[in-house]
Amino acid sequence: MDKGKKIWMDGRFVDWDDANVHILTHTLHYGLGVFEGIRCYRCEDGRSAIFRLREHTERLFASAHIALMEIPFTKDEINEATAETMRQSGLKDGYIRPLAYLGAGSMGLFPKNNPVRVAIAAWAWGAYLGEEGLANGIKVKISSLCRNHVNSGMSKAKLVGNYVNSILAKREVVSAGYDEALLLDTEGYVSEGSGENIFMVKDGVLKTTPLTSILQGITRDSVMQIARDKGIEIKEQRFTRDELYIADEAFFTGTAAEVTPISEVDKRKIGKGKPGPVTKEIQNIFFDVVKGRNKDYNKWLWYL
Repeated sequence: MDKGKKIWMDGRFVDWDDANVHILTHTLHYGLGVFEGIRCYRCEDGRSAIFRLREHTERLFASAHIALMEIPFTKDEINEATAETMRQSGLKDGYIRPLAYLGAGSMGLFPKNNPVRVAIAAWAWGAYLGEEGLANGIKVKISSLCRNHVNSGMSKAKLVGNYVNSILAKREVVSAGYDEALLLDTEGYVSEGSGENIFMVKDGVLKTTPLTSILQGITRDSVMQIARDKGIEIKEQRFTRDELYIADEAFFTGTAAEVTPISEVDKRKIGKGKPGPVTKEIQNIFFDVVKGRNKDYNKWLWYL
């Protein structure tokens, strides 16, 4: 890992190797914590810009509210701390991880007066699913695990513990030779990837899973706005795995995954087995936006 120089912890910067927590940190044992994944890009003019920082911070606080955690900083303070973490990292682009967690104190399932701690780290991270996958598409398998039921995992919160479901699904499919997992909801409809939202294209219409069992992705929202601006018809509508099998195109979206084409699902080729025209158009616009080449979406960039 190409790590940043400093990590922000509870209002001050510490060296990367000194950013430690107590072994009895509550979140480490029980999984109640919230986090975000944010990207900073080096733009064509040489400046660095964080993509949709405000929206990520809003979601961090929304997740904390759902989890009954009160973050001891304002949204503005977290925005500024995130930007300053990137500045102090020594990196021009990278991945940023804000994390709010319950510190050491009482143990057991009821954290009485455990303090809410906050940390922000940054590191260099390239294409999450590989440069080859970004260019030519990835192989996906539907996991035997279902996405958490909406009343079991609080699907609108980016909770630390929710990702055990994702880790197990990813391990399952990677061990079988695939690049990424796709999970169904508890009623058998396509939900999302282990860490991504999914889109499919059929007859020129873009379709994505509605906000039922999925996290409301910020890259997902960006792609939907880009598609509408380009006059592409888009539907938020449930679909089944076999509807996905016969799609013309499909792709994942996410902060880490960005816009990654899907070439096959469960050994069924999607379309021609390579990125299609809608996928490539959206992907090209997305990277123009995050790198500051498309000024129409400059409101999404927080320049350092």
